[in-house]
Amino acid sequence: MQTNRGFTFVEALSTLAVAAVLASAVVPSLTAGLRATRVSAASTEMLASLLLTRSEAVKRRARVVMCRSANGASCAASGSWEQGWIVFADLNSDGDRDAGEALLHVQQPLGEPLRLTGTTTLAKYVSYAPNGATRFVGGGFQAGTFTVCSQSTKPESGRQIIVNATGRPRVQKVQLPSCG
Repeated sequence: MQTNRGFTFVEALSTLAVAAVLASAVVPSLTAGLRATRVSAASTEMLASLLLTRSEAVKRRARVVMCRSANGASCAASGSWEQGWIVFADLNSDGDRDAGEALLHVQQPLGEPLRLTGTTTLAKYVSYAPNGATRFVGGGFQAGTFTVCSQSTKPESGRQIIVNATGRPRVQKVQLPSCG
């Protein structure tokens, strides 16, 4: 007597149906996990750049600036931080990168669907003085918050990088009503 080994058509369809149900339950949680990982990575990149800017200002005993940049060579006049940023030694303390000012770091764009915005005080640049404190180019103290999130009209978890009055940045998790 000979026995056939294999699946019948009905068994194969049943297996595919079970796999489809399981996949539909798993995919949304994987997507949410991927979004959270991207937000975490972007906030870590921003924090690392702020720490680099601060340490270079102290090491060089000169003003060092981090500004948003679309081209990786000069500061952008508009847009948000997700377009990328640069860190440079600001020899003339004007907050813009000029010829002869050393480019210390270039951060590439974060990519869709990430958003990275700064409060009004941090919307254009972050400037560290030689003592490691944040200062506007005019001399006033600079502090504020960056918010990193994945674009959504629904409530979304995100990260905030808070730069205090002494220039020390820290990261905290937040729940946002939306991210646009």
